[in-house]
Amino acid sequence: MVLLCAVLAAAGASGCGGAASGKTVVASIYPLAYAAEQVAGSDVRVDDLTPPGAEPHDLELTARDVGRVQKAALVLYVGHGFQPAVEDALEGRSGPSLDVLDGARPLRFERGLDPHVWLDPMRYAEVAHGIARALGDPAAADPFVSRLRKLDGDYRLGLADCRRRTLVTSHAAFGYLAARYGLRQVPLLGLAPEAEPTPKELARLVGTIRVSGATTVFTERLASPALADTVARETGAAVAVLDPLEGLTRAELDAGTDYFGVMRQNLAALRKALECR
Repeated sequence: MVLLCAVLAAAGASGCGGAASGKTVVASIYPLAYAAEQVAGSDVRVDDLTPPGAEPHDLELTARDVGRVQKAALVLYVGHGFQPAVEDALEGRSGPSLDVLDGARPLRFERGLDPHVWLDPMRYAEVAHGIARALGDPAAADPFVSRLRKLDGDYRLGLADCRRRTLVTSHAAFGYLAARYGLRQVPLLGLAPEAEPTPKELARLVGTIRVSGATTVFTERLASPALADTVARETGAAVAVLDPLEGLTRAELDAGTDYFGVMRQNLAALRKALECR
């Protein structure tokens, strides 16, 4: 509670009569907003800066959004250039902010750090613990982390015995998941989903996929399937959806879809594509 009072005081808020009671936590992307909701409780308002169904890499903030960032009791974000508009909005902010990649042992690619830590349930658990500590109540994350451990166990069991272990994805979002469960990720694109491979790179990818024996190319809901469709045609592979959980649509949220539901859909898609027993 002492830490929480310091957090709120730094944000210009008054009163410490509960776990940030009546205060606002601003998160830059759905997985962070969801974790904050699970950890902070119903008496804390959590705002997601990325609108439902929007591509978070392309997020642009309005003046009102910047004001929300400046005034929030706590800001949760993914740093290292994942959402530059959010990092710009943090400049001059006096309140506490938490970059979830700091201390998270992020995977490094030639073009930067992989931000998608939430696709590994156990790394996501570390994020949840960090949020709980920032809110002054480390134990608040325990129930959520218990559910993440159960999800991790389901993935370990579900992916333990598979005919194939090569995971062909539309962009390099699944490195943490692949590393956790002994899979090999072959991304068609880099960390940014809007990138385009050169013809030489595309030919190399097609050859790699043919050698690997992969029978499925995974695309994403928020990205164009054109490249995945092209590679699938060249290799005779099927196309399926694997969701990096960068955001849910309004319809999904209204229907009660959440992180755990999408992750279990992903597990089912992986088991089918990799022919797991």
